[in-house]
This record gives sequence, structure tokens and C-alpha cells, in this order.
Amino acid sequence: MCGIALIVSGIRIDFSSLRLDSVSPSSKTQQVVSLEDLKAALQRRGPDSLGTKKLLLLHSINLLNSGNSLVSSVTEETHVLDNGSNVPESFAELVFVGATLQLRGVTPVSQPLVDSYGNILVYNGEIFGGLEIGSDNNDTQVLMQYLRNCCSCHSQEHATTCNSNGQKKGYVPDVLSQIKGPWAIIYWQESSKTLWFGRDAFGRRSLLVHWPSLEDPRFLLSSVSPTSSSLQSSDFEVENGTNGIKFWEELSCGIYSMSMDATHLDGGFLGEITKHEWTNVMLKELIEWERASVEPKPEELYSSRFKTLTVKSDMDSASSGPIPAQNVLTALRESMMRRISLHNIYQAVKDGARQKENVPVAVLFSGGLDSMILAALLDEYLDPN
Repeated sequence: MCGIALIVSGIRIDFSSLRLDSVSPSSKTQQVVSLEDLKAALQRRGPDSLGTKKLLLLHSINLLNSGNSLVSSVTEETHVLDNGSNVPESFAELVFVGATLQLRGVTPVSQPLVDSYGNILVYNGEIFGGLEIGSDNNDTQVLMQYLRNCCSCHSQEHATTCNSNGQKKGYVPDVLSQIKGPWAIIYWQESSKTLWFGRDAFGRRSLLVHWPSLEDPRFLLSSVSPTSSSLQSSDFEVENGTNGIKFWEELSCGIYSMSMDATHLDGGFLGEITKHEWTNVMLKELIEWERASVEPKPEELYSSRFKTLTVKSDMDSASSGPIPAQNVLTALRESMMRRISLHNIYQAVKDGARQKENVPVAVLFSGGLDSMILAALLDEYLDPN
């Protein structure tokens, strides 16, 4: 499990389209989160490596078109202002932080990743499927390759138009919607000067957000809520034990983008945040959780119970003596059989259009030895069809 974070300063952010219910923190409870605070908190989640990259956005005046455009520059982080209120209007900065606990890949990988095109990626997640990845590949590197091939569009309609000319390019929400596995991401797309961020549809990886406020106009993202060094000895924290509760909130599951614009403000930057729809039809169905109600008939319940007893009898006869491990395995198998005994009954009622993509059983998989054993037993007793 890795840790990722972002500090955005010098950008006036418009998040009105999100219809947030959050209230800006009052000055009495306001904390100041520094880059060092974030790095200290993320280090515990990524002991293999800890890195930072700073992206500077500058105004470039086009004399021919009488307009402003954005010029970006990626540098090694040297000094970051603790509060965005003092950032000059002539430039903006985005600081990416990545702490890595590497589980896949044969070569060490440090985050943030920066490619030759200027794209920047910090990723906390695992890719079990959906995107093609080799056994020796690293998830973050493979994901960067997919994202690098995406078009610069902000909507699926425009992305479809981009592909109509014969050049097959991906669309960032398409790529993220395909990932099977838990993830949280922060990605800078250089070609469109767009920041993408979000977390998987079920929120299996944490990502907290601080929306700009009067006291702290910065935009922050982080896997964890760090302890602010400015409040570590404050009476408020000691008495109430609520340091950071009002400063951070959990980012709702989904895919977000922040497009940058330097043309509508005098010497400043505007970032407009948009939430995008999932493009995977099966994922949408899982989120909506539309299921038909099935009432088993008495004879079906009896038949199911008989099958369970038959399998239990076969297991008892196959066991070789009162070995403790064998007894535990037998009990687990019986427990699993009880839980899937009605599987065929509930399979009897299906919508014909969705039958091929039906997912009848879900496993809350923590990744430990116990969940691995239960998943293996489930695979053993479920009908492969």
C-alpha cells in the first residue's frame, strides 16, 4: 500500500459543479499542513521510497493571438510555501508526493513518475485485471503507458471524435473505468494541462481532500490526514482530540478533472473541477446494485440442503484421522457449502440481456491468508459455468 499527496497553490479553483455540502473550517480550528507534515505521514505507507516533484505553471503571452497560454516546468522540489495565500499571481505550483511500497515489478520504481512528455503520476493501487499487465511489470508503470496514449479531451463525446480519424487513442475515464482492483490516483496530463484525480468506485483506497477556504486557499489531496506540526502542542487538539477533522474530508468515489485556464483572469489561474461518469457498463450495474428478489420454493430449499449434507458426508469419509488441520478445513468447506447452496436457485431468475456478465458471488478480499483460503474453497465448489 502506497501513499500519495498533492499541494496546489496559486490557482483559483471553481468546484461549484460538485454541489458540495462541506463548510469551510473556522479560524479557531484551522491547521496549517506543510509539505513536511504530508511526507512524514506518507512515509509510513511507503517505506521503499519517498519522492516529490514540483510542477510550475507560468503565463506565456502570445503576441500574435493577443492571448495567454500556460507553460509548465517540472523541477525537483526545493521549497514550497506553507500557505497558498502568498503565492505570486504570475505563477502556480503543484507539488506531487509519492511514497512507495512496491509489491510488483522486477526493478525498483520510485514515485512520482514523470515521463518524457511531462506527464506526472502518483498511484496507490493494484491492477488485477482490465488492463493488460505482465507478471514482471509494475502496476504504476503500466498505467502510465496507458494514460500517456490518451487524448487530451475532457468529455467522452470529444474523445469519440478524436478516434474517428483512425488514430486510436484512449480516454482517461475509460482507462480508469477498466481497472479491476483498488486504486487512488493523481495524474497530470501535460498535453491538455489537466489534473486528473479520484478513487475506485467502491472506495477501496483512501483519498482525502481539503477544499480551498478563506484561511487556506490551497487545494490538497492526501492518502492520510497528517498531524499538523503547527497544532501538535495546541490546547485545542489536546482538549478536543479533533485535529484535522474539519480540515479534511473524504473524497467521494469517482473520477475528477481540473482543467487549467489562464485567459479569464488578470494575471491569475483558474481551475475548474468536473466529475466524470464511469464508462464501464458492468461497473455501473454493480454500483446501482439492481437485483431481482427471489423467494426459493420449499422443495428447492430441501434439495439444496440435501446436496449440502451429501457433500459433507463425502468430506467426512475422505478425511484421514482426527488431524486438527483437516478438521478446520472440513469445517470451512461445510461453512462454504452452506453459503453457496442456494446459488443455483438464485441463478434461475436472470435477465437475459445481462446473463453473460452476471457476477453472482462477491468476496470481501482483504489479502490475508484467511481470505485466500475462503476464495480458493469458493472456486472449488462453485459451478464453473
